[in-house]
Amino acid sequence: MPPFPFAGELAALAASLFFSIGPTFFTLSGRLIGSAVLNRSRLLLATSVLILIHWLLYGQPLPFGSDLEHWGWFALSGVIGLTLGDAALFQAFVQIGPRLSMLVYSLAPIVTAVLGWLWLGDRLSPPQALGIGVTLLGVLWVVSERQESSGTQIEPRAYASGLFLALLGAIGQAIGLVTARQGFEGDMAVLSGQVLRMGTAAVAIWLFAILRGQVGNTFNTLRANPLGVRFMMLAVAFGPVMGVWTSLASVKYAANIGVASTLQSLPPIFLIAIGYFFFKERVSWRAMVGTLVALTGVALLFIL
Repeated sequence: MPPFPFAGELAALAASLFFSIGPTFFTLSGRLIGSAVLNRSRLLLATSVLILIHWLLYGQPLPFGSDLEHWGWFALSGVIGLTLGDAALFQAFVQIGPRLSMLVYSLAPIVTAVLGWLWLGDRLSPPQALGIGVTLLGVLWVVSERQESSGTQIEPRAYASGLFLALLGAIGQAIGLVTARQGFEGDMAVLSGQVLRMGTAAVAIWLFAILRGQVGNTFNTLRANPLGVRFMMLAVAFGPVMGVWTSLASVKYAANIGVASTLQSLPPIFLIAIGYFFFKERVSWRAMVGTLVALTGVALLFIL
């Protein structure tokens, strides 16, 4: 039971806001230490912070009282959503850029809604389907801006593989949310689920780094770039800690997982305001129209 009406939906909006702030610092950090080092380091740091918080709140670093089924679902969610899905999305950023990657990644709520229907039995009412459709239309309108007029030429094979990687990222996000929902069956605390999910992802990515002999290079890079580490710490606070925490709260408490996923897809909208107020970026009419359309869709999800 949600602690108050629309708790899951409001948590999803909070997750969107946190996921809008985090990428700014991730970008600054990634330019200094590289995306691969950043991905490994952010999961390790986030897991350490979450374990400490869990220890302070619940008296133990991990939810040892939970059964193996819960651990299994969150482990699967972490590996698919955070280790594999995010790795695919980050590589798509490199190959085709963030705008087109986010355009494809915006399909995640649709995939989530379909999986929720097939796997969990979640059914969308006509008003919910309308709200999701309107919201995604606004997001897609915003993130596709200027793509047609971009002068950057991308090699065809890199372009095709980049699109495929972004799609894999969207699928990974969808499967990660649905499997996390399964893990919350029963009385699992949101923070406990987050610790298991993030911790498993960290273990998986560091095992891969050990097998490839990349551990030494990772720590050498971090020592040589203290500014990049500081940016990463800020990014982790907003993204993997607060962002994922509220994201999982929305998965647990929202009436429908497709609605929760849609409300989490709003970072491109929030980033317009962040860019305008903090970076003095010009806001185009297309961005404003897309924002209004997306916010209309969000309102429909709460009102209808």
